[in-house]
Amino acid sequence: MPQPLKIGFLGLGQMGAPMAERLFGPDILLHVHDPRPDAMAVFVARGARAFTSPKAMADEAEIIFACLPSAEISEAAAFGADGLIHGKSVRIHAEMSTIGTRAVHRIGQQLEGRKIGFVDAPISGGPPGARAGSLVMMAAGKAALIDELGPILLKMGKKVFRLGEEIGAGQLMKLVNNMLVAANMVTAFEAFAMGAKGGLDADLMVDVVNAGTGRSYVSEQVMACILSRRFGYGATIDVLDKDVSLGLEEAKRLNVPMWGLEQTSRLWRFAASQGAGARDMSELATFMEAWAGAEICGKPPK
Repeated sequence: MPQPLKIGFLGLGQMGAPMAERLFGPDILLHVHDPRPDAMAVFVARGARAFTSPKAMADEAEIIFACLPSAEISEAAAFGADGLIHGKSVRIHAEMSTIGTRAVHRIGQQLEGRKIGFVDAPISGGPPGARAGSLVMMAAGKAALIDELGPILLKMGKKVFRLGEEIGAGQLMKLVNNMLVAANMVTAFEAFAMGAKGGLDADLMVDVVNAGTGRSYVSEQVMACILSRRFGYGATIDVLDKDVSLGLEEAKRLNVPMWGLEQTSRLWRFAASQGAGARDMSELATFMEAWAGAEICGKPPK
């Protein structure tokens, strides 16, 4: 009987925890690391092994995935003083965080120097997709590495898109996606606030839009949080602020004008600067509601 594959997972937050949970099974011995002991305790109770640092994990695990909140944290986890680069057993590292092309290039170059394979592998679908196992996976790197990671990625998501061998292509694709989502949230919230101010029924507005040409992921999925006033979709305002800022950095590097998305960025930056950064991304709608003087509120369920 073959030995279980030793897989490590760095970061057990809103995205990382439900993704790592899907790796439990007889064919995998799961290794975890998170700065919060309570986050790791849940996994240890189910048979995972907890480690005090990425380096300690990499002394045991062959393949390591990371889902972390910033480029600085991802870089430290990869090649810092206690980074996985110093581990004795790690062969492949997959960066699933959204950190931009410059950061993944730095990580890739450092790991290449130690003969550790690297895959730029961000994901899309948010916490609901992570919990449902329906994430879309984007992978850039050597074909043989993606081939090896493929079955593992499909435990966490529903489809893997190959974006070629150039590190950074995965990050760029993820930023294209997230910039569209961020802009659509801004415009959708503004439009629905206008309709509410004019007296339109909020539930009916969403139904009409979803049956017509204005429908989008935001109108079909996110608006339910606003109508119910629960505001618990998943990602925070800080995350969207960070992703749009990264997207604008890429646009500047590529010399691509971003007139509309620059304005979008200002709205996310404003919300974060007003102390709302840790609030759910759907709560951006409350700023539009305040400016309009109207609430996008659905009817209580019967």
